[in-house]
Amino acid sequence: MRNKLIITALAAMLAATGSAQESKYSHYYRNLPIEIEQVKPVEFPKNALNIAQFGAVADGETLCTKAIEAAIDSLSKMGGGHVIIPRGTWKTGPIVLKSNIDLNLRKGAVLVFSENKELYVQKNDPRDGSKKCNALIRASKCENIGITGQGVIDGQGFIWRPIKEKKVVRDGGLQEVWDAAMELGGTLRQDDKTYRLWYPFNLKPELGIPNIAATAEIQEKMRPHLINITDSRNVVVEGVTLRNSPKFHLVPTRIQNLIIENVTIDCPWWAQNGDAMDPGNVQVALIAGCHVSAGDDGICMKGGVGEKGVQAGPQRDFLITNDTVYRAHGGFVIGSEFSGGMQRIIVKDCMFDGTDIGCRFKSAPGRGGWCEHIYCYNIVMKNIRESAIFFESGYADRSAGGRGATDSDDKTAFYPDWSNVTFKDITCVNPQQAVDITGIKGKPVHDLSFENVSFYGVKTGMSIDYAENLTFKNCTITPAKENTIKHSSGIMWNGEEL
Repeated sequence: MRNKLIITALAAMLAATGSAQESKYSHYYRNLPIEIEQVKPVEFPKNALNIAQFGAVADGETLCTKAIEAAIDSLSKMGGGHVIIPRGTWKTGPIVLKSNIDLNLRKGAVLVFSENKELYVQKNDPRDGSKKCNALIRASKCENIGITGQGVIDGQGFIWRPIKEKKVVRDGGLQEVWDAAMELGGTLRQDDKTYRLWYPFNLKPELGIPNIAATAEIQEKMRPHLINITDSRNVVVEGVTLRNSPKFHLVPTRIQNLIIENVTIDCPWWAQNGDAMDPGNVQVALIAGCHVSAGDDGICMKGGVGEKGVQAGPQRDFLITNDTVYRAHGGFVIGSEFSGGMQRIIVKDCMFDGTDIGCRFKSAPGRGGWCEHIYCYNIVMKNIRESAIFFESGYADRSAGGRGATDSDDKTAFYPDWSNVTFKDITCVNPQQAVDITGIKGKPVHDLSFENVSFYGVKTGMSIDYAENLTFKNCTITPAKENTIKHSSGIMWNGEEL
């Protein structure tokens, strides 16, 4: 009897422990419109090593790459744990994380990446001799990866990114940004008849920042992401501030079980390709309590291009909640590539304030995919510069100085199938336009539902082309007298066909 009681007690303790682990994020998943798979906590051994133990110096000048690498290697041999980045400014080159490693930045810690671009260059690609750059922080084929704490990770993106004079001076009135670029030297091209395009190529010799390519245009294509974690399981990014990436800030790709919580991404609105978060072909994810300002898209769902995207599987079981996006091209975005498909994605209790577009769905033939159970609800939008809700099936991704192109030679395959999207309980104040939908002839946007959606202070109402089976219930657009509504047939507005 005694043994039976002990076993019963142990079973109860284990059950309680498992329940506590499951409940860490369960409050986010209450009262959802559909059931989705929940994320699981990512745990690490209690081992901890401070990079100062390995010779790192917090003067903002001494390169600490080897010290950080030594701390990671030592912890890895111990079975994993926490690499502590203490208060201070620590300069480093590229960081490669391993399984069971948490990079933990304490309050007051700033991890700043070296301006020496040569540190990040991969070897020549044997196929064509071209080069690429590794992400500043990367991991691949790992389990249990963490980037956590209250510190700052700074990618020094200014010395990597091109700058459009038209964007920063004419549109933004930021002459000081353009002047700061001119102080660095660099290379100018004509962006159009009036305005110029600056590349951080051939910078002043005294800066000690060498070129890593033969031309400004080739070097532009080599810009790395700040954080890129691929083909891994159990990834958590929590509490940290990410800023000034050379390109995208956070790019988790083909991940099983991803948690991004209470993260701040701070990027200048004029930063070329300065996306905040771009998870791609991720299965089971939570993005919660984040604050984002970006030079491009804010929270952007990716799903791969063509057959490779299909093989990687759909982006599925995503909960995006309690997030705020300020300046960005889009608050919540799908595309432009999503050939693997989008399944069970919920966006709720968010605010978009000052984004170009609120909910942005963009793709093109050759890189499109399918959608199933996409819900956007309890969202507040303010000061939207263009459209509050936007669908485009003929999007062209344009690089700086480029004309734009899709990635597939077969434009008859992988058409965007924008469908099965629900917008509910949304309030938008002062958008340029309420709804803008443009499908493709023969491939319309279809089966969208709008319920309890209100647009106030709208300059243009709706523009809808090549769309069908759109339903609007209890929706308002004001002031109605100043609105224009252009649409396809068969659209239901508050129970009546327009």
